[in-house]
Amino acid sequence: MIELRSLAKSFAGPRPRAVFRDVALRIAAGELVAILGESGAGKSTLLNIIAGLDRPDAGTVAIAGHDLAPLDDDALTVLRRRHIGFVFQAFHVLPYLTVSQNVALPLALLGRASPEIDSRVAAMLDAVGLGDRGAGMPRELSGGELQRVAIARALVHRPSVVLADEPTGNLDPTSAAGVIELLRERIRSEGAAGVLVTHSRAAAALADRALTLTSTGLVDAG
Repeated sequence: MIELRSLAKSFAGPRPRAVFRDVALRIAAGELVAILGESGAGKSTLLNIIAGLDRPDAGTVAIAGHDLAPLDDDALTVLRRRHIGFVFQAFHVLPYLTVSQNVALPLALLGRASPEIDSRVAAMLDAVGLGDRGAGMPRELSGGELQRVAIARALVHRPSVVLADEPTGNLDPTSAAGVIELLRERIRSEGAAGVLVTHSRAAAALADRALTLTSTGLVDAG
């Protein structure tokens, strides 16, 4: 589902700085891979490159068989909408929409019909343990529950890839473990490929594989 080959990235400016080079990775359907690294190692930059939000200086990215290199901004937007789900540290759940309406957003953007949206949202909320909270507002939920909403939203349109950027950063350890276990279970169930960027070794240990991003590529985190 995800294939990275010889990726390299540097930051321009008065003092150009190489971030990483020779990054290679393949992630299969149903697999969650955690990427660790020191602050400034380029973890979020790598995630943005996988999502087509940033361009590498060298190398290639393929998502579900689609090479990102020749795609323009409009084509990349369509690819993200269809093939990628996002989970963020700050949840990004819209406070003025109900829980169900938040989860429905990816399907609405794809122009799906209301009956399909209602059915898929209800099924996904059941899957993340929030089947009775759809009519509620985000302010009524705990941090762990909000991240469950974010996971439901990321997977409701059945993406090929799920990208999670520090999804446990605002959670206590117990809630964090529950969120990662749920994310892993749902990725397996839906047949997506997942990338978890985190500074937490406890979170990374719950993934199928844990790698460390260095300036010269990805290495086994041990």
